[in-house]
Amino acid sequence: MSARLVMMGAAGVSFPITQALDDVWGYEPSFENMRRIMDVFAFDRGLVNDDLARLRYEASIRPGFHESYSEMFPAPRQRWVDALASAEEAIAQIDKETLIVHGREDKVIPLENSLRLSQLISRSQLHVFGRCGHWTQIEHAARFAQLVANFLAEED
Repeated sequence: MSARLVMMGAAGVSFPITQALDDVWGYEPSFENMRRIMDVFAFDRGLVNDDLARLRYEASIRPGFHESYSEMFPAPRQRWVDALASAEEAIAQIDKETLIVHGREDKVIPLENSLRLSQLISRSQLHVFGRCGHWTQIEHAARFAQLVANFLAEED
C-alpha cells in the first residue's frame, strides 16, 4: 500500500484570518476566555462544559505554558496564517491519495480552504461533516474514525 494523506480542518492555503482563529491564537489565560474559545470549536455546544473548560484552563496556566504558546503566534496574526500556507503550485504537485475532512460550520478554519485544497490536489476526496465545527474528530468521532480507517485501508 502506498502512502496516503489525511487532512482535517487544514489551513494549507492563505485566507483572511477568522475572528475565531485570532481569538484562539491570542488566548489570555482565564477560565472565561478558555470557555469562550472552546465554544467556537464545536457546533454542538453540549460538548463544551465547565469541567472540560476548567481542565484545559488549568493546563494553560502551568508554568511556562502561556509564555511558550503566546510566542508561537504573536500579533499581527495574519502573517502566521500566510506562513502556514503553501504555494498553490506546490499543493497541486501532491501526488498521493488524499482525504480532506472539514466541518461545515467550522468557525476557526473556513470550509473554503478545504474546497480549494480539493481542487488543487487531483487525487483528493473531500468529506464535509454537517452540523460540525472544527472538532470533526470529536463531534463525529465514530464516523470520522471509520472514514479515515476505510480510506487508509484502501488499495491504490
